Amino acid sequence: MSGIPVAEDVLDAAIAVLPLPEVAAVLGTSANKVRQMLRDGQLIAFKRAGELCVPSDFFVKDGIVKGLSGTITVLADSGFSRTEMLRWLFTADETLPGSTPINALRTSHGTEVKRRAQAMAF
Repeated sequence: MSGIPVAEDVLDAAIAVLPLPEVAAVLGTSANKVRQMLRDGQLIAFKRAGELCVPSDFFVKDGIVKGLSGTITVLADSGFSRTEMLRWLFTADETLPGSTPINALRTSHGTEVKRRAQAMAF
């Protein structure tokens, strides 16, 4: 079984996170399925207090925020590391609806977020 790619914890301590068992509960699936999603690049995890966690902003009532997985793929294709992706998703950008890329995704502005991610490709 391949390892789970893990980002550095570059987020503010005030940003809510969910440990993997809670992610599984939110998604209504198993912890093994969540680990597979992390390996497949559908989510980004990092260690906080020795535990693998995922930002709670990655989820809405119905599951994963629409467009997040595709945005992660675009960023990966652009050469971003998991840590750089996490930092970019939570970096303030006043020109973006929602003020950060993750909030823009949460408010149905995924096309604009992906466009900006594609523009950063090298």
